[in-house]
Amino acid sequence: MVENSEGLAIDPDVNLSILFTEMPLLARPAAAAACGFDAVELWWPFTSATPGDRELDDLSEALGEAGVRVVGLNFDAGDMAAGSRGLVSLPGEERRFRDSVDTATAWAQRVGCRAFNALYGNRIQGADHRAQDELALENLAYAAQAAARIGATILIETQNPADSPDYPLTRAAEAIAVINQVRQRTNAENVALLADLYHLHRAGEDLVATVTAYGPSIGHVQVADDPGRHQPGTGVIEFDPVFAALAGAGYGGYVGLEYRPLGRSAESFDWLPLEQRRTSARNEVAP
Repeated sequence: MVENSEGLAIDPDVNLSILFTEMPLLARPAAAAACGFDAVELWWPFTSATPGDRELDDLSEALGEAGVRVVGLNFDAGDMAAGSRGLVSLPGEERRFRDSVDTATAWAQRVGCRAFNALYGNRIQGADHRAQDELALENLAYAAQAAARIGATILIETQNPADSPDYPLTRAAEAIAVINQVRQRTNAENVALLADLYHLHRAGEDLVATVTAYGPSIGHVQVADDPGRHQPGTGVIEFDPVFAALAGAGYGGYVGLEYRPLGRSAESFDWLPLEQRRTSARNEVAP
């Protein structure tokens, strides 16, 4: 449990898709545990939207043997390394996205995950953007209904235009507008904002003002410093006031460490004392 300089308790988790990449995926849960963490999150970790039982079993076993729990999982977002930023609004990818929803929600029941990040997807040059938005609402409604069956939350996040120039949701207000539309369409409340502090800051948002304004709609938080997207303390973001605003807004979920480490991953946690890396007993992200 992280305590900032004002004594505010915040539960950390490690994103195993961006940290500990010096080693194979199945070795990363144990590496995180060796550094004192007991909660992790992942981008889509499988080789397809419909992985075989062996692939699912191997990751489940690696997590269980390490004694870490999964608190967040991205749906299949396409080839992130090649610039893809999600499938939700992409025509022709409906089946792939929904297959990943079905896979994720079934696997989550085994590992206890109750939060899923649905990356919206880039604008397609020459496509009807209104049609893309309508498709996104249909896919998000499908995901929200599937998640509701296991008591889970769907997360919508922004990206910053410098890193992801074709991604349409760059401000918190834009993501909140999508969240409200999905809630109206599904009559469900299990859709929330993923507040990625790096992306929000790089897009020019006042982090304290944003957290204060949208606190009740925040379902998960991720941190990296700006510029560089490295560990806190390497850039200009002042995290303590943001954590204080989160506490003031009643946020009680996890804070995902989603940064590219300067140096080896295991050496990038000096900013976070060892005794503050374990989480409290809860195993869900707050809705």
